[in-house]
Amino acid sequence: MKLPSFSLLPFLLVVLISLIGSTFADSHGNFLDCFRLRSANSSTISKVIYLQNNPSYSSVLNASIQNTRFTTPATPKPIVIVTALQISHIQSTLYCSRKHGLQIRIRSGGHDFEGLSYVSQVPFLILDLLHFRAVDVDVKNEVAWVESGATLGELYYGIASKTKTLAFPAGVCHTVGIGGHFSGGGYGILLRKYGLAADHVIDAQLMDARGRILDRKSMGEDLFWAIRGGGGNTFGIVLAWKIKLVQVPAVVTVYTVNRNLEQNVVKILHRWQYIAHQLPDDLFTDVTITKVNSSGRQAGKKTVQAAFKALYLGGADKLIPLVQERFPELGLTKQDCLEMSWAESVLYFGGVPTQSLEIMLNRTALPRPTFKAKSDYVKQPIPESGLQGIMSRFLEKEADVALMMMVGFGGKMDEIPENELPYPHRAGNLFQASYLVGWTNGEDEGKYISWIRRLYSYMASYASKSPREAYFNYRDLDIGTNNVGYTSFEQASVWGLKYFKNNFKRLVQVKTMVDPTNFFGNEQSVPPLPSPWKKKGN
Repeated sequence: MKLPSFSLLPFLLVVLISLIGSTFADSHGNFLDCFRLRSANSSTISKVIYLQNNPSYSSVLNASIQNTRFTTPATPKPIVIVTALQISHIQSTLYCSRKHGLQIRIRSGGHDFEGLSYVSQVPFLILDLLHFRAVDVDVKNEVAWVESGATLGELYYGIASKTKTLAFPAGVCHTVGIGGHFSGGGYGILLRKYGLAADHVIDAQLMDARGRILDRKSMGEDLFWAIRGGGGNTFGIVLAWKIKLVQVPAVVTVYTVNRNLEQNVVKILHRWQYIAHQLPDDLFTDVTITKVNSSGRQAGKKTVQAAFKALYLGGADKLIPLVQERFPELGLTKQDCLEMSWAESVLYFGGVPTQSLEIMLNRTALPRPTFKAKSDYVKQPIPESGLQGIMSRFLEKEADVALMMMVGFGGKMDEIPENELPYPHRAGNLFQASYLVGWTNGEDEGKYISWIRRLYSYMASYASKSPREAYFNYRDLDIGTNNVGYTSFEQASVWGLKYFKNNFKRLVQVKTMVDPTNFFGNEQSVPPLPSPWKKKGN
């Protein structure tokens, strides 16, 4: 008998969706029941647990999403968001997520470039540490304790409210979360003088997969080494960090000098590459390349501009002759320089108009773009012809909202062995290069992502090789994942060697020791040793 002709695809989709919906409902219902049973005070659950049917779910989810590429209806959403108020809530979250098969994503500031702290392709929940944000600064002993849910701005404000002569060598974007930044290394405008944020972590409180809270002594030096650069959501949950503060003068100096194609920018930038890493440690410089509107005779046309910026740990009277001697091509003048406090310089580099330092406490002060980013390390100067090629790419239409940043290395970074911490990109690097392209959410993102991939491909001739290194805190899923389809540990090592070089092997050993089942895992977290590594479904 001939059966009626019809397509099975719509029918199968309906069945599949209903099964997924049923699974999701079971997952969040079972998780909620488990959490309630373990909660000593059930009255607080409504302030801690947000299911998808909660009116506040969307606002809580979006509050810390810094890349609006991951706010679309198609973006996978967590079954549950947990905004823990106390340690027991975190312990219950770990226990119940493991029991009911939910992957856990841990979020502090939400600045991760690929959204890995709030997006997953399997049923998952978000543990948001936004309530774990205490900052305790001890000026006398030049140390501080800071919880992982605090932002860099909250840490900086805590320091600046007590002293103008202590600082901390971390990033300039004040809304970045402490947890992710420190655990990936963390660089900023003090790196040539003092190195990375992770270089100044002297203790920590970490919750392991069993819910135990460990300090440096009880976790051991291998695990303590791993969490200072080996990545967040990888070895456990770092609840708080003890950091050593650094000394800065009460007055520092900054400048920005803009030069474009009509002002010989290629030759100036070519010369900068030979100078930046050899400057005194007290002087940090970077360059940001963007497309801008021309002025003067060329008004109405587009050109490419390089913004040469610097921080000097001292007054303008010493900075100006120093730059005029070492880098006369820049043409620095007194009018280019501004003196301010170190805390104000953070806002200056972060693009925040100088005003009351209280803006550092504002987690929504910065715009939230839609973007894709990549990173490189450069060990040899790019020739003028290579720089011209970069400039030509920034004149393309897709680069209307794009940048390339070149951060001068040298100084303290040359003095620290590459195996001192998981972050290996130390001596021998002239600068770190970062690329970012943005677009309006809803536009065809494919052409913009294609543009940045073409720029990245072009830079292969000039970037580090064997491996082509990348910065873990600027994670890039283009260079591989470990949870989707890999058939061997060697394939997973592709991104691991780029981020960590030879330190990847030690990180894998630590991971295998403390989290052999990969409970704390995502697409680019350090994996445990194979057990076995085989393709899903085989």
